[in-house]
Amino acid sequence: MATATEKKKPATRRRRKAETNGATPEESTNGAAPGGMTGITIPRIDVKELLITLIGDAPVICNKWSEKAKAMMLAKQKKEAKAAREAKDPEGEFHSSLYVDPDGDYAAPAVWFKASAVAACRYIDGMKMTEARGAFHVIGDLVKLHAPPPTMREDMVRIGSGTADIRYRGQFDPWGVNLRISFNAGALSAAQIINLFNVAGFGVGVGEWRPSRDGSYGRFHVAVDGEKVPHDPTQVIVYVPTASDAEKEASA
Repeated sequence: MATATEKKKPATRRRRKAETNGATPEESTNGAAPGGMTGITIPRIDVKELLITLIGDAPVICNKWSEKAKAMMLAKQKKEAKAAREAKDPEGEFHSSLYVDPDGDYAAPAVWFKASAVAACRYIDGMKMTEARGAFHVIGDLVKLHAPPPTMREDMVRIGSGTADIRYRGQFDPWGVNLRISFNAGALSAAQIINLFNVAGFGVGVGEWRPSRDGSYGRFHVAVDGEKVPHDPTQVIVYVPTASDAEKEASA
């Protein structure tokens, strides 16, 4: 059995350590910064916004999860009896593959473009995907697709078990989107954001059968002054960094 003297030893050691540092036990536990981070200065974050326009260099294929597919997945997880397979509805599958925003316009998920830009870090020396994820955000859930009405594709695909199937999906060509980007100017400059999206458009893409999935669809580039978004009647102002802008960023 431990003696009373032995039970007091941990408290005694803490008291001696505190006295050695010139503080009382209460000050040593309540007054110090967590983890010993005393003296660290965290600068104020410099958040800026940037509007860029992306122009498609190849058709973009949509493949939204349909309500029917989600219902079937939920039924399987709940171990409900499997319903008889319904007759294929090409027109229904086509319309279910498309994204529509609250205004009724065709759209694309904003996360498509964020994920594409983050994945593009694989092709850039010194830029880590984990750091890029927290350095910028594409504002919104859906971004309007400026494009003529979609056309229906009929493609042969292989599903999980290796069985062949026919899928009907929507395709837009030509197409373009306007993105509003919020970014940490202390981590990335506007010029770097633009270059990152150009790399993403060439090597990663968005939608089905994009370059990162062994395809060539969904490629894009950042528009330059004078380019117009397909089927967009408004003139979009695109920020294109100049040499003087780069000098200002370097001296800031």
